[in-house]
Amino acid sequence: MQYPVSGSCQCGGVKYTLLSAPSLVAACHCKECQKLSTSAFSLTAMVDASTVVFEGEMQEWSRPADSGNVSAAKFCPTCGNRIYHFNPAEPEKLKLKPSNLSDTRLIQPTVHIWTSEKQDWFQIPDNVKVFEKQI
Repeated sequence: MQYPVSGSCQCGGVKYTLLSAPSLVAACHCKECQKLSTSAFSLTAMVDASTVVFEGEMQEWSRPADSGNVSAAKFCPTCGNRIYHFNPAEPEKLKLKPSNLSDTRLIQPTVHIWTSEKQDWFQIPDNVKVFEKQI
């Protein structure tokens, strides 16, 4: 895959450029991510904040995580698309929502987390790491 790669929300109000490959791509099966994605899991690409350039206004929402940390999210105020999540205590680490990328070939999860809450009908591929809770 060639970098940089661009991404945007549904309405195009928020755009971004990912300059280099993520450190990992995770499929999270927790109940909160099921609500977020309205599907069986949510995809997250772990990236350093210095490797992403954002354009456009974003709003922020947060909630307490099971770990005791804060799970914050940046999203487009017009269409509501989530762009990334982060822990305010570690702002240099972003959890980018890669389904917004123009080239989605990088969306191949190498790890599945919170499988203790996964939907029974979903079968996890054999060649990925699996964690019942958080990594």
